Amino acid sequence: MLTISEKDFVRLTDFIIKNYGINLKAKKVLIEGRLSNYLTAEGYKSFTEYVDHIISTKNSNDMEMMLNKLTTNHTFFMREENHFTFFNDIILPYLEKTNKNHSLSVWSAGCSSGEEPYTLSIIMKEYFKSKPVKWDTRLLATDISQNALGKATKGFYNGDSLKALPEVWKSSYFTKKDDGYQVTDELRKNVIFKTFNLMEPIQFKTKFDVIFCRNVMIYFDKPTKAALIQRYYDALNPGGYLLIGHSETVDRDESDFEYIMPATYRKPL
Repeated sequence: MLTISEKDFVRLTDFIIKNYGINLKAKKVLIEGRLSNYLTAEGYKSFTEYVDHIISTKNSNDMEMMLNKLTTNHTFFMREENHFTFFNDIILPYLEKTNKNHSLSVWSAGCSSGEEPYTLSIIMKEYFKSKPVKWDTRLLATDISQNALGKATKGFYNGDSLKALPEVWKSSYFTKKDDGYQVTDELRKNVIFKTFNLMEPIQFKTKFDVIFCRNVMIYFDKPTKAALIQRYYDALNPGGYLLIGHSETVDRDESDFEYIMPATYRKPL
């Protein structure tokens, strides 16, 4: 097994923070464990050689492979279910009442393999399907990983991933196949998947009513997290909601967000 020197560890983790905001300064054992066999298989003789290659070439495919191995993308439908209950029971009625354009603006930031945005899409379709006016319920889903977005776009999931979904939703929005479930074309077309690095300025054409960014900022250091939260604040409409992971918080001394409940915040009207 290859080992990484302190110098190379610092070089690599500094590079990752600068380019992606991900803080792995306390993850030396993880980096060695997850990259050592990969480096050997790819023909690298040392971590020094690999770090030199990553920093000098900034090859997008190589960097994505590295991030895929160093960050965990474990998710499933209806994860942290109370957020989805709040979205259905509080946020959607508010938007229905206040949005005169009948068009929602929802962003799943750090969407991983797609379970979160597809869940949100189902909830919106179910909520608005009996309304007399047709609503545009399409939503934006972004991630830095092409690998994750490829899985999300494909929309194929094993049974365990869907076990928290009501049976009627499974039959309405998925097609059962021998070894899993395929999202329907109708559901897939309702989610717009795009590559986006959360370190970049947020310059989408429209501001958002709701931003989901859950279990993403756990990898960020405090300054990077604070800067991203401010960008989210600026990207939301007044009265818009930010929902984050239950292990994450917004420092209210450094943000104008209103605290609503754990992991749920709102931009004041």
